[in-house]
Amino acid sequence: MEEKKYFFLKLIPSRPTFAQDMTDEERGIMMQHVAYWADLLNKGIAIVFGPVMDPKGTYGIGIIAVDVEDRVNVITSNDPAAKLNKYEVLLMARAIHKK
Repeated sequence: MEEKKYFFLKLIPSRPTFAQDMTDEERGIMMQHVAYWADLLNKGIAIVFGPVMDPKGTYGIGIIAVDVEDRVNVITSNDPAAKLNKYEVLLMARAIHKK
């Protein structure tokens, strides 16, 4: 079994005001996004996720652990929020976390 690789994912909204002025349709997609990430958390893929209240504009983050690096693209592509927003993905040198 390969050692897990950890990735920092930043969900960049389509506009700086996205969190404040989502349409009903966008809100529905973002609720699907939360359910999607909750499932990843329950499966042990996501370590943590949530919105960051940056004064320059809110964005989302997630940290994931995968055996195969190709899974990262699958995870981000299948996220309902990818229809509205884009991901920035960074490999972490290491991750120390509570098990």
